[in-house]
Amino acid sequence: MTVTAAENIQDTLYPAPIKSVEAGSAAERAGVRPGDVLLRVNGDAVTDVLAYRHALSQGAATLEIARPVQAPQVMTGVPGTAQDHHRLFLPTAPSLDETFTFTVEWEDPGLEFEEVLFDGIRKCANKCDFCYVHQMPRGFRKSLYIMDDDFRLSFLYGSFVTLTNLTETDIQRIQDENLSPLYVSVHTANQDLRQDMMKWWRLKVKDPQAVQIRSMIERLTDIDLYTQIVLVPERNDGDHLDETVEYLSSRPNVISAAVVPIGLTSHRTNLPDVRTFTREEAQDSLRRLNVWRKQFLAERGTRFVFPSDELYLLAGEPLPTEEEYEGFPMLENGVGMIRDFLTEGLPDLPEALPEPRTVILGTGSLFAESLDRAVEPLRAIQGLTLEVRGIENKTFGKVTTVAGLLTGRCFRHAITPGEAHLLIVPPTTLRYGTELMLDDTSLDELRREFRMDVRAGGATLGELARVILQGAQSSGHQWGMSAHAVKDSGQDDEPAAARIAEQGMRGQA
Repeated sequence: MTVTAAENIQDTLYPAPIKSVEAGSAAERAGVRPGDVLLRVNGDAVTDVLAYRHALSQGAATLEIARPVQAPQVMTGVPGTAQDHHRLFLPTAPSLDETFTFTVEWEDPGLEFEEVLFDGIRKCANKCDFCYVHQMPRGFRKSLYIMDDDFRLSFLYGSFVTLTNLTETDIQRIQDENLSPLYVSVHTANQDLRQDMMKWWRLKVKDPQAVQIRSMIERLTDIDLYTQIVLVPERNDGDHLDETVEYLSSRPNVISAAVVPIGLTSHRTNLPDVRTFTREEAQDSLRRLNVWRKQFLAERGTRFVFPSDELYLLAGEPLPTEEEYEGFPMLENGVGMIRDFLTEGLPDLPEALPEPRTVILGTGSLFAESLDRAVEPLRAIQGLTLEVRGIENKTFGKVTTVAGLLTGRCFRHAITPGEAHLLIVPPTTLRYGTELMLDDTSLDELRREFRMDVRAGGATLGELARVILQGAQSSGHQWGMSAHAVKDSGQDDEPAAARIAEQGMRGQA
C-alpha cells in the first residue's frame, strides 16, 4: 500500500463512494473502509461499475483510493443582528487531501459501491410525443422528471433506451465490452416517421448517425437486442407496424420485439394531440401481430413479437397461454404479467373462515374485470366477503388505467374508513424494498387513516389468496428494482438529485 499526498484532483474524475468492504478481501487488507472513494484504476478515471469490472478483467489492477476529510464547519448568519437566530453550522464539502493505492492480480478487490454510475445518468435527447415524463403532474419528487436514456442501465437492468444520445466512443465501448443484451426503443423502422414521433433535440444529439435506427441496429450486430414498439394510433400502427416488425425480424441480433400501446395521463398541456386505442384499433393491431407470430413460430420456433397485456385487454381478447410467452423475457415491460400472475393457481381453500372477514382488492380499472374472475372461487368461502374494486386514478387522470400508477391519493378517494377488515393494494404500486407508494404515501399511513389492515398483494394468484386468508407477507413485483432505482439514489449530474422513479414508465422510453 502506498500513501501519497493527493495531487490536483481533476474535474474529469468521478469519485465513487464505497458502501462496504468484504471481510478478508484485498481491499480490507489494504486498509480500505466504507466511506472511502475510488478515484482511478490503473491511472484512469472510472465512470461506472461496468468500467471498473472491465478494468479488473484485464488482470493486474492498481486502485487509487481517497479518504474524505471533513472540513471545519462554517457558521452562517450575522452575530448580534436580527439574523442571529438563523445562524447554522454547515459542513463544507469534504476534501480528498490524501490517497493511497493497492494492487490486485486476478482477484476481486472486495468493494461494493454506493452507486453503479459514478458520472451520473445519461439524459434523453428526444422530445417524444408520447413521453410519460412530459405528462407528469406537478408536485412529485424531482427524480420522476429525470429523462434518463442510459445504455449502461439498459445492460444492467433492462431499461429501454433509444440510442439517439450515443457517441462514437459509446458505440465502441458497447462493442469492446460486449454489453449485451441491450433493450432498445425502436417504435418504427421508418426513419422519417421515427423523427416525427421522437423529435430529438439536435443540440443533444452528439453523433448524427446515432438517430438512424436501422444503421444503429446494424452497427451493433454482435449485441443482442430486445426491442420495443410503443404503439400510437394512426401514427406507427397499421402498415407501419407491419414494416417495423418485418425489418426487426430480418436482423439476426434482434431477439424479440414487444408491442406496448401508448400510455397517457390527463396532464398533456401544450403537448401534441394523441389518444388511446379504440377496441377496433387494438383488435386490428393484434390481428396483424398474430399473423406475424404464427409465421415466425413456423419458420423459427419463436413467436418473436410479443404484444403487451394492455393491448389484449384493450382489444377485449383472451390472453395467450403461458407457453406462448416463451419464458416471459420482457415481463417488466407489461408483457405477460397477468398470465404470470395466474400461473400459480389457487391453493386448497377452506370451507369457512374462523371469523367473518371483509376484504377489498384495489386495482387499476384495466385489470379489475380479469382479477374479479380469477378470485371468484374465493367467494364460496363462508365468512369471506370479497370485493374487487377498480380504483380511478385521481393523480394521473381517468385515462390512466394501469394498477402500477395508483397512488395514495387514488385510494383515499376510493376507500371509506372502516368499511373492510383488509385492503389489498397491487405490489406494483410500491417502491422496491419499502411500503411507499409513488406519492410517498406509506401503507402505515393508509392503515391509520382507513382503520383497517392494508397489505400488498401477491406476485401470483396463489400468493394473493394466502394474503387474503392468512395475512401472509407479499413477495410481489415492486417498482424501483431497475434502472429507475438509480434515480432514486441521486444518480444525476446535479449533486442533490431527488429520488425514486416509476417502474410503470419503463414502457414509455
